[in-house]
Amino acid sequence: MKKPTELRAHLTQWVPDLAANPDKLHVFIERGAIATKIGAGLGYQYAYTVQIIITDFAEPADVLMVPLLVWLQTNQPDLLQDPVRRDKAIAFEAEIVNHEEIDIAITIDLSERVIVSPVLGGYQCTHLGEPQLPDETGTIPWQSYLQGELIAATDG
Repeated sequence: MKKPTELRAHLTQWVPDLAANPDKLHVFIERGAIATKIGAGLGYQYAYTVQIIITDFAEPADVLMVPLLVWLQTNQPDLLQDPVRRDKAIAFEAEIVNHEEIDIAITIDLSERVIVSPVLGGYQCTHLGEPQLPDETGTIPWQSYLQGELIAATDG
């Protein structure tokens, strides 16, 4: 499974508190399953819930949610396109630790498709990327501000 590691790297890159304190970020995989069927190939799909726990988070939640949504648009766009799923696609719980910090737990259902090809002496697994959404608006750069100060941005 590649997505949890990629998501962790993305959040650590784009959330300043996590870039400075990566040990605050914990990622777990829950309720995992493999979907497959008998047929010509051994391909399958991972389906699981990823839980992201951030301890002693000292920034507004928006600073975390915007990069998370950016990652989901590229890496799990079906989650945001489905009108039934998108309203509950990202669940969270938070504990207010003190006046400046929270512990936050976020859960998201993710999936990954894998093609399995026979090779000499074994098998090769290839993780497929998500189908790209049509680009109807062009590249949209984004910026994240904390108290009026730019803290993260893409080039677009």
